[in-house]
Amino acid sequence: MAFFGLFGKKSKEEKASLDQGLQKTKTGIFEKISRAIVGKSKVDDDVLDGIEEALIASDIGVETTLKIIESLEERVARDKFMNTQELYSILREEIEKLLDIKDEDTDLQKPVFDFSKKPYVIMVVGVNGVGKTTTIGKLALRLKNSGKKVVLGAADTFRAAAVEQLVIWSERAGVPIVKQGMGSDPASVAYDTLKSAVAQDADVVLIDTAGRLHNKINLMNELTKIRNVMRKVVPDAPHEVLLVLDGSTGQNAYQQAKEFTKATDVTALAVTKLDGTAKGGVVIGIADQFQIPVKFIGVGEKIEDLQVFDKKEFVASLFNN
Repeated sequence: MAFFGLFGKKSKEEKASLDQGLQKTKTGIFEKISRAIVGKSKVDDDVLDGIEEALIASDIGVETTLKIIESLEERVARDKFMNTQELYSILREEIEKLLDIKDEDTDLQKPVFDFSKKPYVIMVVGVNGVGKTTTIGKLALRLKNSGKKVVLGAADTFRAAAVEQLVIWSERAGVPIVKQGMGSDPASVAYDTLKSAVAQDADVVLIDTAGRLHNKINLMNELTKIRNVMRKVVPDAPHEVLLVLDGSTGQNAYQQAKEFTKATDVTALAVTKLDGTAKGGVVIGIADQFQIPVKFIGVGEKIEDLQVFDKKEFVASLFNN
């Protein structure tokens, strides 16, 4: 099986998958923008209003959209005359700027994770149904294919289905899993997983956690307990807290990001299911509003459709070049 995209530049297959996965978003945004500029020889208030509507409709978000529009207005005022081709170029530049998250390492020749830490512990959070367990499974398989020894921890003990699904992925990926019965203490599972990983000299540990938002205090307490217990085995664990969001839910994904960033120290994002929605702009808005780097996007069902996020290729795909 070919290994895609945790190191180096994307393959042709991944680029094609990205273009296909973002097609609905691209069509949604640019059809609306095209309607706003049709028959116009220069950019005016009507054109800007149309662009604003198109960006909000793609779920980039009101605040992020206003940032983009303000920048466009400044350029129009300064340059006096701007044709539509120039407008597209500036729009692309502004979106790329918004995806420049502070402290983000954009060197694609480096791994996405700091594998100098061993085992490298990734705690994965997110509500049920966003593709969290599938993302863990795909990531485990890709890490294994890159030569890493991976151990999974089934700490979402609230749902039997979550454990069963992760077991299936562990078998598919050919990596060991540590699990207990439904209703077991999640922190206990996480502790056992790290003990097992250390004993096996594993490179990477992926810990699945319960995705409940009905009580923020309980969520915060549970994630804090898991973190504290893991540190009894690996003192600086977790090294990454990866929040998985369903891109097709639009504004609901913003709300989930808001709640989880309050509950724990989220360090990276994975945005899934972008292939089934015209609301892929949510990636731009969430990155801008929360200032957390997007590390992975999901643009389909296949293993290579979980891609390392590259802002330049993402924007280039949206602008079709």
